[in-house]
Amino acid sequence: MFSLSAQRLPKLFGHLLRVFGHRPIDLIAPMHIREYLDIRGQAAKVLANREKALFSHIFNKAREWGYTTAPNPCQGVKGFKETGRDRYVTNEEFEKVRSIAHFTVVDAMDLALLTGQRPADVLKLQRTDIRDGALWIVQNKTGARLGIEITGELAAVIERINGRSRTAISAYLIQDEKGQPLSQYALRSRFDKARTLAKVSFQFRDIRAKAATDTGDLAHAQKLLAHRNRDMTEHYVRARLGDRVRPLR
Repeated sequence: MFSLSAQRLPKLFGHLLRVFGHRPIDLIAPMHIREYLDIRGQAAKVLANREKALFSHIFNKAREWGYTTAPNPCQGVKGFKETGRDRYVTNEEFEKVRSIAHFTVVDAMDLALLTGQRPADVLKLQRTDIRDGALWIVQNKTGARLGIEITGELAAVIERINGRSRTAISAYLIQDEKGQPLSQYALRSRFDKARTLAKVSFQFRDIRAKAATDTGDLAHAQKLLAHRNRDMTEHYVRARLGDRVRPLR
């Protein structure tokens, strides 16, 4: 099944509902999916692909539950070609955003950089994940498990977070002023505000790639990101930084 955050589903479903909500399910044909993609793709090709994937999943469930015996109209309809991100975040850009961001964003940025984890995995970190001198993580996307040693800068960041004065304390490392876990929406909103003020264009998720690239060691980066094989990590790093080669002379 495709991977989508719970917060994005209502928005994606809303677009589909407005177009297909009035159509009898048995009358939805591949040509209608193609038309939807072509129109929606004029403004948002990636979202059009995600909405097609969501529609396909819903239609398959409708078949399983006996609402229709019609073939899935998404079958054979090609979505738009997507290219992976190749944005490398420089130290200067990172510090520009960090220097003016809300403290919750600073905490999240530091943990994301030092652990190399995705935004959702950073936000779900809890104090109980700290055991035996390591920060234990189960990645949402892959289910991969890893323990990151709490040493050096990571130890200092966790100590700073735990030592901050608060009116309330939750189980989560990243929490708002009221002690509640910081939501993905709040992180994005606060990060975008700092990014705009800093006049830089990288996304929070690009920090994961920076962590991998800045290790300078593919074996280390592979373990930190919990990639299944070295080739995946090598492509991930080179797509952002490129190959470093010697001159002719």
